[in-house]
Amino acid sequence: MKRNFTTLVILAACTITGAALLSWAGEAKTQQPKRTMKDLSSLPEAELRKQLTPEQFAVTKKNGTEPPFRNEYWDKKEAGIYVDLISGEPLFASIHKFDSGTGWPSFFQPLEKSSIVEKTDATHGMARVEVRSKKGDAHLGHVFNDGPKPTGQRYCMNSAAMRFVPVSKLKEEGLEQYAPLFEAAPAK
Repeated sequence: MKRNFTTLVILAACTITGAALLSWAGEAKTQQPKRTMKDLSSLPEAELRKQLTPEQFAVTKKNGTEPPFRNEYWDKKEAGIYVDLISGEPLFASIHKFDSGTGWPSFFQPLEKSSIVEKTDATHGMARVEVRSKKGDAHLGHVFNDGPKPTGQRYCMNSAAMRFVPVSKLKEEGLEQYAPLFEAAPAK
């Protein structure tokens, strides 16, 4: 009973009103190398639907939410980069990930603030800040101001909107400029 109540409280926390995003100046090069992942952002909706699973399409294009604790990345601890499933643009890094207890992957800051867009979301009778990928226009999740230091932010994302690239594959995926982030990062 106590666990169910705690889970409900944690899930309710995901609906807390969001706050303005903090700016983060990354050390990544401004000129991005060619990515090896296919960019699906220009596909018509009918074609995109064929390329994605039903859950991926529902989350990214219909603003859905996957179930907590039953998604691919909520408890992933491997070092690497999370990219937009639609465009392949880098979004988050494992070094900024933390266990929020919500059952969704949570980060205290984006890897590239320029790769995300925030929008007011007044659905479900509440005010929140939605996070979307800039190029792919994919619904990623929401940002809340109840996260850990140093930002106080919690980017509560959907695994179904992202693809994980492990550190060992960064160069192969055209993301080698992020490798230095993991050289001094402590293991999780």
